[in-house]
Amino acid sequence: MLSIKNLHANIDNTEILQGINLEIKKGEVHAIMGPNGSGKSTLAKILAGDPKYAVTEGEVLYNGKNLFDLAPEERAQQGVFMAFQYPVEVPGVKNEPFLRMAYNAKLKAEGKDELDPIEFESVVKEKLKIVEMSEDFLKRNVNHGFSGGEKKRNEILQMAVLEPKLGLLDETDSGLDVDALRIVASGINRLKRDDNAFVLVTHYQRILNYVVPDFVHVLYKGKIVRSGGKELALEVEENGYDTIIKEQCKVVTGGA
Repeated sequence: MLSIKNLHANIDNTEILQGINLEIKKGEVHAIMGPNGSGKSTLAKILAGDPKYAVTEGEVLYNGKNLFDLAPEERAQQGVFMAFQYPVEVPGVKNEPFLRMAYNAKLKAEGKDELDPIEFESVVKEKLKIVEMSEDFLKRNVNHGFSGGEKKRNEILQMAVLEPKLGLLDETDSGLDVDALRIVASGINRLKRDDNAFVLVTHYQRILNYVVPDFVHVLYKGKIVRSGGKELALEVEENGYDTIIKEQCKVVTGGA
């Protein structure tokens, strides 16, 4: 589904990604971990099409197409979804028409008939159950006045409505209490299918107790320095990033 080869990128002439190589297949969940400033969120934003970042080398293929030939809205229409670490508040725009507009834009791009408000109502009510949200959320402005947990649940609701092929979740677990984390993780699990994939950007192992990754990758200074299964996240939790990074540097340099 997604093939990243030797990806280099910078912002304001400061190089952040320094040669990312990653293969993501349908049905897989990949967790991206690493210390602050390692390039985790940058990778997700570049895949989504954030124009602040400049790709200087490498390629990314999405379902066999050059991802960088697609504008951000085209990527979204073709199934790339980004959940933000800090979801944006949109005062004056109600959740229900916002979701319907996004859903209909996707249908239009697929050559399908758009849904009217009554038709969409039945769709979105089913999706609300995934994130345990009441219908009152549909009447509220997008993320405006929402708690941190409500904002993250609203992001998962958007993902449930749009049913993306590739979900990029940038620190969706940050700032969540135990109950909100459980609901968000349950929503992600219910949206997993054999024909889609997820990339979870996270600092901590705790969400991976609920959403079990197929692969865990540790980033450091813009490179993947180690990959493994869920046990790697447990190792990070127990020993911290410094130990893993130092051990990996010894392996690369041949040090004792």
